[in-house]
Amino acid sequence: MKRKHLILLALVASASVLSPTPSGAQEGALQDRTLRLNYIFSGDSRSASISLSEAICMEDGWWGRGVNLDGVPLRGNGLITMTDELGGKVLYRNSFSTLFQEWQNSEEATRSVKSFENVFLLPMPSAKVNVEVKLFDSHDRVTASLTHMVDPSDILIRRIARTPTEHRYLHRSGDSHGKIDIAIVAEGYTKKEMKTFYKDAEAAMRSIWSHEPFSSMKDRFNIVAVAAPSRDSGVSVPREGDWKDTALGSHFDTFYSDRYLTTLNLFTLHDVLSGIPYEHIIILANTSTYGGGGIYNSYVLTAAHHQYTSPVVVHEFGHSFAGLADEYYYDDQYEQFYNSEVEPWEPNITTLVDGGAKWKDMVGKVEGVGYFEGAGYMTKGAWRPTEDCRMKTNTFPTFCPVCERAVRDIILFNTEEMEPGK
Repeated sequence: MKRKHLILLALVASASVLSPTPSGAQEGALQDRTLRLNYIFSGDSRSASISLSEAICMEDGWWGRGVNLDGVPLRGNGLITMTDELGGKVLYRNSFSTLFQEWQNSEEATRSVKSFENVFLLPMPSAKVNVEVKLFDSHDRVTASLTHMVDPSDILIRRIARTPTEHRYLHRSGDSHGKIDIAIVAEGYTKKEMKTFYKDAEAAMRSIWSHEPFSSMKDRFNIVAVAAPSRDSGVSVPREGDWKDTALGSHFDTFYSDRYLTTLNLFTLHDVLSGIPYEHIIILANTSTYGGGGIYNSYVLTAAHHQYTSPVVVHEFGHSFAGLADEYYYDDQYEQFYNSEVEPWEPNITTLVDGGAKWKDMVGKVEGVGYFEGAGYMTKGAWRPTEDCRMKTNTFPTFCPVCERAVRDIILFNTEEMEPGK
């Protein structure tokens, strides 16, 4: 149950390798440390602004990708780029989507202004850099941008040295450098319920491993379960007047949608994970109420005890990890999520603006692959690759061939150097 996202741009620029003592995009440009930047995105349906929030933080160890640092596999709804201040060389780039941009397409955004927390992790530079953040709309236009300087010698950069939250590795294929680190985080579990959480985290991992290409490529992943304790058991359900005191303050009814389960407290989320290697986040909510959400390169949040938990956690991880779009559709949306004149950036839906180029090579060669109208919440004007898929229904057992290839491409991008232009 993801919401809107925008335009495919498979940028893979020149590759650069980040080793335990990183050379970065140029020799000595990056440290083996993480730069954490907190931002506030705010606005309404017509405008947006970006501001740097709180102190700039740093902690030892860089757990993000160590290859292809200056490219992105998907355009996303936004880009964050770090460039050398002197030469303007791109040292690191990543794409993302945000809850704020989804909210901008809601009816509520036409009559109110709101702000949302966002956190980005970058490799710590060795010298002064410029960091640029851009947001895009459904027409591929820049709606907001911010460029600011980061000086690693700045005495006000706060060094994070917290005692890590209790955690346990469920799957470890090697040192974090060169692996994709996934953190599964407890939400709404009290200290007495942590045995249940660890069992739920194991079940979530098994669900992911049961799908290709994760099953055959799990040697490229590490998975850690993070036992963040909550005062109350369960999560908040506002429509029932039920508010809980939980580790991440998550709740159903996001944007007044019953099933949309999210947290707005991203600063707190990343505080909880401090000191633990992570790149991608799955949050398990201690509830049997059906719901969840997944945001590209941000997080997954899903109910842990519903009969559809297993397919939903995989579906939502398809959103957050691989940028896959929802392939289901309905007619009661406030606004169309995809512009008919622009090709979506997600790899598994198309408006046919480019002639269906994303999976044209598979049509007629892979069984069941074609162009099926109805996708991205729209009955008309958007097409999916197959009749059914994990990204369409909970009852379908696998990713379709197009989605499977897209996930594989993301795994390869994060773990193998790509040739320029590939």
